[in-house]
Amino acid sequence: MIFRDLMNTTRKRIAQRSRYNRLVEEIQGLTSRDLADMGANRDEMLRHAYLEVYGAR
Repeated sequence: MIFRDLMNTTRKRIAQRSRYNRLVEEIQGLTSRDLADMGANRDEMLRHAYLEVYGAR
């Protein structure tokens, strides 16, 4: 039971990290022009991506 819980937690964290990394890659791939066109801020987008994946900690 403990091992199964540990494995489930590990799988969940790996999936979270993978999702976060994909979001970061997408955000980092945006050019300054893209950001300006959207009226977006890269740092704010990265912060939002973190909160979306991991929640408020």
